Amino acid sequence: MRASSWLRKIRKSLERSPIFPALNVPIRAAQSFKMYLWPRLSLWISWLFSSREDTNFTYDLLPVNRGNMAATLAASFNVPFSLVLKYFEELENDKKLKEHIEQVIGRSPMRYRADLEARYGRRMAWYAIARIIKPQVIVETGVDKGLGAVVLCSALIRNIREGNPGEYFGLDINPTAGILLDNPYSTAGSIIYGDSIELLSSFPKAIDLYINDSEHAADYESAEYEMAKSKLSDRAVIISDNSHVTDRLLQFSLSHGRNFVFINEVPSRHWYSGGGLGLSLPSTIIGSWKRH
Repeated sequence: MRASSWLRKIRKSLERSPIFPALNVPIRAAQSFKMYLWPRLSLWISWLFSSREDTNFTYDLLPVNRGNMAATLAASFNVPFSLVLKYFEELENDKKLKEHIEQVIGRSPMRYRADLEARYGRRMAWYAIARIIKPQVIVETGVDKGLGAVVLCSALIRNIREGNPGEYFGLDINPTAGILLDNPYSTAGSIIYGDSIELLSSFPKAIDLYINDSEHAADYESAEYEMAKSKLSDRAVIISDNSHVTDRLLQFSLSHGRNFVFINEVPSRHWYSGGGLGLSLPSTIIGSWKRH
């Protein structure tokens, strides 16, 4: 009888023994480390030397996650899957935007703590949504270096060329935020500096696309939604960049008769597990999201 057969028999016998859980610990440890922990650890080690980022990590999406995200957006907004993919590809193939990001970061004070390569992650969904609903006004709270800002302004510039004007407003308490929002993308947007809740209280325009990405504290997030609700248009879409951590957008949506969708983000070849995309939508899908 082969040795492997003897080992299987011995294991089968031990599995019925009360000492088996203790004996199985090193086997479970080795298997789980090899299958789950080492791949992430090796990516982390590689990232330490290949990337300069220390916050707001950027990455591409795992291909299967990219497809799932596109399908969820298509169902949520009642548009063809092919249209969402078209918008994803439009952003991914935008060489001018990639060059802009590389050039601005390369000459900025952030060049030693940010990567030059443009990687959009879940912001691809932001872009597609802006292209689908053709918003007249986008408000993003929390701008950081402005990667989301230029992605959204790029969408607005294309909307404008197609006869659907719109403008972007970024709200941030940090007076140095938004370095990427420079010409030509600043033609479609600007940044207002100050506390986002205070700025929302006096914001003069109806908001069609509102993105919460500021202070990632649950109570502050809720306070933003409450302040923003009177500013939302009847077709407004809300995006939370914090819905993988809190349920505040879910609760806001339920209490105001809105639909809620959550899309998980899975990075490709990055140690970070990814965030989540919370969407709050009007209870009635508005046709093909053309303006009315």
